[in-house]
Amino acid sequence: MPPSQGAGGVTATTVNPAATATVMGIPEPELTPRVRDAIVRLMGEVDQLRNELTRTRHRLAELERLADRDTLTPLYNRRAFVRELSRSMAHVERYGRPSCLIYFDLNGLKDINDKHGHPAGDAALIQVGQILLDNTREFDVIARLGGDEYGVILSETDAHIGREKAEHLAEAIRRRPLHWEGKSLPLDAAYGVYPLKPGEDPGSALAAADQMMYSHKLSRRTARG
Repeated sequence: MPPSQGAGGVTATTVNPAATATVMGIPEPELTPRVRDAIVRLMGEVDQLRNELTRTRHRLAELERLADRDTLTPLYNRRAFVRELSRSMAHVERYGRPSCLIYFDLNGLKDINDKHGHPAGDAALIQVGQILLDNTREFDVIARLGGDEYGVILSETDAHIGREKAEHLAEAIRRRPLHWEGKSLPLDAAYGVYPLKPGEDPGSALAAADQMMYSHKLSRRTARG
């Protein structure tokens, strides 16, 4: 297209829009079939990499979830529980709202293992974990701390209500014996209830709750003679 004379005698050139169009920065006139094929392949590879990245993120999220779970019961493991306990204690310190920790110990597990085998003991641990889940709120935190010990974090709960809840949970465990190979095996648990305190570390709170649980266990033995 010939140049046109503009105002003031300045010559202006009319530019063909198609001549300046680009695809991925490549001018349209340079988009030969070979170049177009290369772009299509490149875009496919980019999509594949994006899909692989998404799958990797999903796998990492699943691995992180599994890393928080107890290997036997449907509960958190000790590592995850300590992390959540730290968060709860920070919440108590920041907002001044009460929360408490319950430390459970399943009585008689060794006797079940010795008389009925470890599969029976595992079944008892699983059943107790499920009872704790079924009788707590969705936002409470429940974990198997190791062996026959469990932890429960009751948020927005003072020590008085915490002790009532601990007894309720212990009673729920007692009311549901383990049915194993035609036998009914009684289950029982001792507990300690410890109100979370601002500025305290999780290890100290767990140790204090454990000690209170042990005192509760001894007092029950004494009461039974």
